[in-house]
Amino acid sequence: MIRGVVTDYREALIRLTVLGSGGWRRTVDAVIDTGYDGYLSLPPELIARLRLRWRRRAKSQLADGTVTSFDVFGGAVLWHGRRRSIPIDESNSAPLLGMSLLANFVLQIEAWAGGRVMVRRR
Repeated sequence: MIRGVVTDYREALIRLTVLGSGGWRRTVDAVIDTGYDGYLSLPPELIARLRLRWRRRAKSQLADGTVTSFDVFGGAVLWHGRRRSIPIDESNSAPLLGMSLLANFVLQIEAWAGGRVMVRRR
């Protein structure tokens, strides 16, 4: 089971280890975003530090209808104790964990400051 916490700003966070090229790794606090259908987004400076490999350019429609373009990189995370290769979207925001990474898992959030966040196998 992966555990996290709800912040005073009502953000559900979990800590992830992101694996890059050449043995580079970083631990990040990722905000769970159920409106994001990707796997994980990271800011450009972290992508550079991890030496992630560029894969492609993509487009997405945001909640306000705006269409945006972004770069997609190849990387991996430690997910339930195992290395999981995933696409990582570049975004000028805090790390976001999306629904594709959560697919086929159970997400439980105690929606108050200090509440528990749990991701477990179904």
